[in-house]
Amino acid sequence: MDVRIAEDWKSRLAPEFEKEYFKNLTDFVRREYQTATVYPKGRNIFRAFDACSFENLKMVIIGQDPYHGPGQANGLCFSVTDGIPYPPSLQNIFKEISTDLDQPLPASGDLTRWAEQGVLLLNAVLTVRAHQAASHQGKGWETFTDAVVHRIAQEKTGIVYLFWGSYAQKKAGFVDRWHNCVLETVHPSPLSAHRGFFGCRHFSRANEYLLGQGKEPIRW
Repeated sequence: MDVRIAEDWKSRLAPEFEKEYFKNLTDFVRREYQTATVYPKGRNIFRAFDACSFENLKMVIIGQDPYHGPGQANGLCFSVTDGIPYPPSLQNIFKEISTDLDQPLPASGDLTRWAEQGVLLLNAVLTVRAHQAASHQGKGWETFTDAVVHRIAQEKTGIVYLFWGSYAQKKAGFVDRWHNCVLETVHPSPLSAHRGFFGCRHFSRANEYLLGQGKEPIRW
C-alpha cells in the first residue's frame, strides 16, 4: 500500500502498510473523512514523521489522540497552529517548561520548532472525530504507533522518551532503559497534572541526558 509519509520513515515502516490491520484501518479512516468531520486535515495525519526525520531523531513524546476542537489539531501531539488558544494540556506543559527552565512562557503553541530539532511528537492515535475524544481508539492506530516505537528502539539508542500518562506508558515496554532515557509521569491534563507532572523537570532532565550523549539540547 502506498502511504504518503516521509521517505526515511516509509522505508522502515513499509511492512506495516501491507498488514491486514493497516488495510482495515485505512478503510475505516477513509470512510470517516467522507462521512464526518475528522481531525487533523488528511494531509497532516503523518505530519509528525514529515517534521522529524528518522536520521535527526533524538527524542520521542507520545500523546493520546489529536485535539478534537475546530482548528486545533495540526498533526503533532500537544501542538496547535499559531492563533489557536492553547488547550489546557499545552498550557500545563508550558507552565512546567517555564518553571523547570526559569524562562518565559513560550510565545507559540506550534511545536514544529521542537520537531525540527529532532523531537518526534507522536499521538498514539492519529485521527479523531470532531468533538468526540477517543472516537478512533481501538481501530488499529495503536498497533501502528506501537510498531513505530518498536522500530525506533530496534535501530537507535541514546534516545529520550517522554511517556506522560498511562496511555503513553503502554509503549515503554519496547524501550531498552539501559541504553536510552525513559522519563515517565502523569498526563499534563488538568485532571492529573498536579499529581506529578508539575515539578517533574522532564525538560531539563531530557536536555541533560542529550548533552551527556554529545547532542544539542532542545530549545524549548
